[in-house]
Amino acid sequence: MLLKSTLAATAALSLTACAANMGAPAMAFSQAGLPDAVKVPAGHQVAMETVGVGQITYECRAKKDMAGQFEWVFAGPDARLLDRSGKQVGKYYGPPATWEAMDGSKFTGTQLAVAPGGTGNIPFQLVKSNPAMGSGAMTGVTYVQRSATKGGVAPALPCAAGNQGAREIVQYQADYVFYKAS
Repeated sequence: MLLKSTLAATAALSLTACAANMGAPAMAFSQAGLPDAVKVPAGHQVAMETVGVGQITYECRAKKDMAGQFEWVFAGPDARLLDRSGKQVGKYYGPPATWEAMDGSKFTGTQLAVAPGGTGNIPFQLVKSNPAMGSGAMTGVTYVQRSATKGGVAPALPCAAGNQGAREIVQYQADYVFYKAS
């Protein structure tokens, strides 16, 4: 519970660096410091910036085509998407990975690339969105970019035949920047 509170407080403090772009003027987001692999191609502009605060579930499973070996596998996220003021503007959950605005509009996507997020952090990510369902904030989103990741890596606990099927939940935080065609 303390970790959850700490992540929420950290998210609230870091929101000053994450503009909501939901009507209030804010500094323009820059991709300059991001690895090339996760940069959004030209012809797209930032539509919304959020901070995702939540959990990732991992499951202990047998490695494919590797008899007797096991690994922690990403089973799905569950996060709140917060704007600059800390107000919830959406959620991120899955599978399949789904980004949903509070107005009910949502989309799923296809991962295009990842880049290291630093020791102990899930990677940065670039996702191409599928057409949105519903009409609202997520309508017309072409890409979502995950950066500024904190935590979220697979558990350090052993994963073996004795605990196959076990699930572990880890806390994480990340910026999610949504783009639309210019």
